[in-house]
Amino acid sequence: MNECQRCGACCAAFRVDFSVYETQACGGTVPDGLVVDVAGATVRMRGTDHWPPRCAALTGAIGRQVACGIYEWRPAPCREFEAGSDACARARARHGLAPL
Repeated sequence: MNECQRCGACCAAFRVDFSVYETQACGGTVPDGLVVDVAGATVRMRGTDHWPPRCAALTGAIGRQVACGIYEWRPAPCREFEAGSDACARARARHGLAPL
């Protein structure tokens, strides 16, 4: 199991906004039921619109074992997130985890 499959902190630390064109309704892959409208052509992953944020597609316990229910269809911000980055370290710190 890689560290990301134990962590999941990034999925429960930030808002995840992206283009409406990534949703199934607009020809993309992100399931429509997992997004909420933000403004114009921007949508947000359901669950990251609350405080504290936790993506609706995340399953499991942060810091122990997690999975993304839509990993193959996740939006660009999730695909582009880098393990070990400054954002990763901030997310892990919010959940009491040491940086990678």
